[in-house]
Amino acid sequence: MNSMILFGAFCAAAYVLQILLGLKQLKNFNVTYVQLRKLGRVAIGRRSGKIQSGTIVLFALDREGKVLAAKKMQGVTILARFKDMPAYIGQDIHYLDCYNPLVRQENKLLQIAIEDAREVFLRVEAGNYQDVPKYGSALDVTTNAKYLLSRFKYHFKKS
Repeated sequence: MNSMILFGAFCAAAYVLQILLGLKQLKNFNVTYVQLRKLGRVAIGRRSGKIQSGTIVLFALDREGKVLAAKKMQGVTILARFKDMPAYIGQDIHYLDCYNPLVRQENKLLQIAIEDAREVFLRVEAGNYQDVPKYGSALDVTTNAKYLLSRFKYHFKKS
């Protein structure tokens, strides 16, 4: 019984530590975003990672879409912090796609995040941006129930 209490206390302490470090990482994001927002518009690209590293890219842009500052956060743990990307300063965000030589030099996850930032920026610029989740939630009960119901109907209709 003593070992179970010790194990439970260890798990609770690890959970609290993860929450505190997650809040610190969120604060780092907010501080970086505010710094870039003072320079101009900010394009944000993300590539969420469940097992692989997650990646966030922030581009501060002028009115024409030229990059004034660029930062990336990439990592698996909550200890990841933003780092500068000086090679992108002065580049036009309209041309930061998979064919750009600068983008091709980056790893695949960072390429996806950069292309996401470009796509979101272009949609906002065109005036037709709607935030849609990239992945469906497993906890979305109504959608899952409708899917299950339609599968049952299809199965019984087929028989």
